[in-house]
Amino acid sequence: MAATDFGRPIVAPPGTPAERLKILREAFLKTMKDPELLAEAKRKNFDITPSTGEELESLAKLVMNQPQEIVARVKILMEQ
Repeated sequence: MAATDFGRPIVAPPGTPAERLKILREAFLKTMKDPELLAEAKRKNFDITPSTGEELESLAKLVMNQPQEIVARVKILMEQ
């Protein structure tokens, strides 16, 4: 149910060192605040509403840690 919250995430492979994740996350957020990028997005009517890596990581953990009853119900819904 969180697909719209995830949007188009940029992901790193499992086992990526924490320091590297920190650098990537900071660079991404800095890019998302770049005035030239924002001006270009506005000209093209692109919506820029970034989420932090920490927010998406927390959401992913929430989605993945559902009770088995919920997982079973979702599987049934997806098969229909």
